[in-house]
Amino acid sequence: MDFYILPEDNRISPLHYAARLVEKAFRRGHQIYIHTRDEEQTRLLSEQLWQRPQSFLAHDASDCGGPQGQAQKHHRIQVSHQGQPGLHSDVMVNLAGTIPDFFSRFERVAEIVPGKPESRSQSRQNFRFYQERGYALNSHSI
Repeated sequence: MDFYILPEDNRISPLHYAARLVEKAFRRGHQIYIHTRDEEQTRLLSEQLWQRPQSFLAHDASDCGGPQGQAQKHHRIQVSHQGQPGLHSDVMVNLAGTIPDFFSRFERVAEIVPGKPESRSQSRQNFRFYQERGYALNSHSI
């Protein structure tokens, strides 16, 4: 579990940093599922991924779950707020705040910690949740 702690001055938004992190993981050959809070956050992140400065990151921002939870089609980058990771099990970037029930199926989980100190309480709860269950935790100050 990796926690990416954004600067308190808010110069980096969670969506902007998530797009950077996804690009880095994608270039290293990973398949990424980005779990978003709601439809609006899914749409905004999708726009960020399509409009990367040096390149765009092709992805699917629709529900990837088909019958019995099987993916109808598989994209290396999937963005969803509906909790349907399809066939993904490599990297999950969690932007939803709360931890989805399926988090443990992923090899790596990245939690983006917002810059505003008053917005960090949910991230602290998530940290404790993983810690109490014995997961190895890494913090990265951005």
